[in-house]
Amino acid sequence: MLGACHGLNAGLFYPDNDEEAELAKSVCEGCVVQPVCLDFALTKREKVGVWGGATERERRRMLRQRRLTA
Repeated sequence: MLGACHGLNAGLFYPDNDEEAELAKSVCEGCVVQPVCLDFALTKREKVGVWGGATERERRRMLRQRRLTA
């Protein structure tokens, strides 16, 4: 199964600022593999880019929250 990002310019998912990140995140909305992509990024501790609809900052927040609730 292919993600909504398949075939798009990968640079879109490595934005320079939050405004540019919104465009990448909009591609992820409704994507059938979005949950898998986000889980991969969290598991692998991806440090850059938008993965599964989440920026670096958002993923760090998610990981902190997981540690606090574990």
